Parts: sequence; C-alpha cells; structure tokens
Amino acid sequence: MIEFRVMPAIDLIGGKCVRLEKGDYSTSKTYEQNPVDMAKRLEDAGLRYLHIVDLDGAKSGQIVNFPVLEAIKKSTHLVVDFGGGLKKAEDLRIAFDHGANQVSVGSTAVKQPEVFVSWIQEFGPEKIILSADAKEGKVAMHAWQDVSEFTVSDFITSYKQYGIKDVVCTDISKDGMLVGPGFELYDAIMQEVSDINLIASGGIKDMDDIREVKERGMAGAIVGKAMYEGRISLKQLADFQALAI
Repeated sequence: MIEFRVMPAIDLIGGKCVRLEKGDYSTSKTYEQNPVDMAKRLEDAGLRYLHIVDLDGAKSGQIVNFPVLEAIKKSTHLVVDFGGGLKKAEDLRIAFDHGANQVSVGSTAVKQPEVFVSWIQEFGPEKIILSADAKEGKVAMHAWQDVSEFTVSDFITSYKQYGIKDVVCTDISKDGMLVGPGFELYDAIMQEVSDINLIASGGIKDMDDIREVKERGMAGAIVGKAMYEGRISLKQLADFQALAI
C-alpha cells in the first residue's frame, strides 16, 4: 500500500505565498511574504511533502519561481512537486536541477500530447504528475483560463498506457472556496479509471475532508487556504500524516 500524502500547498506570485479563488488572479491574497520560512515551518511540524505552484509561470508560459524552489530545497528535506509554466523540456530540467522531486504538468498534456509523451519517456513516469484541472467535468489549462473538450477521465486514461500513475485533480469550482472537495468528480474518476494514485485538490476546509479523501481510497490531499486561514493546524496535518499509511 502506498503512503497517503498530506500535501501543503505553496502557490507563488512575485515570490510570495498566495491563494486564489477559483483560479482567478484578481482574487490573489498574500499569506506569507517568505515561502522558505513557510516551508521550514511545515518541516518543523513534521510534514514531509510540499506542493508548489508557480502561478507567475502558469500565466507567463515559462518557469519563473525556480529560485524559490531551490531555496526551499536547500533549507529543508521536504519532498517537493513543482508545477506552473512547464512548457518545454528545458523547463522541466530547470525544475529538477533546482530540487523538484516531481513536476506537475497539465496544459502541455492537453495541447501537445506528443511533447508530453516525450517528457515521460525522457524523465520517467515516476517523475511526472499529471495535472487534471477540472471545470464542469472538462480539463482546463493555461492557468485555468481555457477549457478543453477532454473529460477528466478520458484525459487520464490516455496517459496510463505510458506509465503515468500519479494524478492531481483540482476541481476549479471548489478551489480556494473552503466548501469541501469535489467528491462527486473524484468518485466518477475512480470508477472510470483504475490503478492510479489520485490526489484531491481544491475546497478542503477541515480535517474531516482530508479523512474522507483517504477513506474514499484516494492517494493524497493538497491543503491550501484552510491551512493558511487556521482552520487546520500544522500539527493536525502532521499527526494525520504520521498515521496515514
């Protein structure tokens, strides 16, 4: 059995920790000026994983906040996945060279499947998380500004044959809203696509939500706003992680 991953999120704009609502950049709220300090607090609390999203990179189409990634990796032993702005193989190399354990890729997997497959073959499927961002059941891309015609389940299924197992699915309608995860969406994916490590993202408001994510057989949960707003403490997250095998 794989370890359930409790994954605190650091979303970066201008090198600071922010949160958005429903992917809308105009709703950006800064919670922490220094993401390295935030990462240290996560590790000191006993957490092991960190999910970093380069929102500047997602918007500009190229990796931007890799110096922050490097600083976090030099200051902690956290297992980090990094996403946002990874449009070329060189972007992935930069992310890995600066400390990323895995990278999360979404838009390129939608728009340029042959390029994404070449990345899987070059870097290995275990190094890549497929990012399936969902808006009304369809896959969204480009910092959630465009919506494709792919259903989330079909999108995930198309890459299973290449060895992809780790999938982060964000329900955009829930993200940053503290209304609970999109369990209906996740249940449908798990019924339609077997043998993947599905990680919930978006909407988590309390520890009960995280418990339910695990109870439904998912592989992990990304926690953002509820942590920053004090609805979930770092100790609660670390205690759950310690037992969540």
